[in-house]
Amino acid sequence: MFGMGIGELLVVLVIILVVFGAGRLPEVMGSLGKGVQAFKKGLREPPEIDVTPEKVEPDAKAKREA
Repeated sequence: MFGMGIGELLVVLVIILVVFGAGRLPEVMGSLGKGVQAFKKGLREPPEIDVTPEKVEPDAKAKREA
């Protein structure tokens, strides 16, 4: 996994635990999981294309014609 062994993974997890604390760790991991799910959903859905024409105001139209 990313070229990391068990020892390196444990060090990273301990650092995360120290930085965020045991109380906030479930909240942080839940937010991370929701972010990954939203990212995957965004990759699966086709991009939305807006095809509505521009609204031209009457004054702007008259200025372009002159």
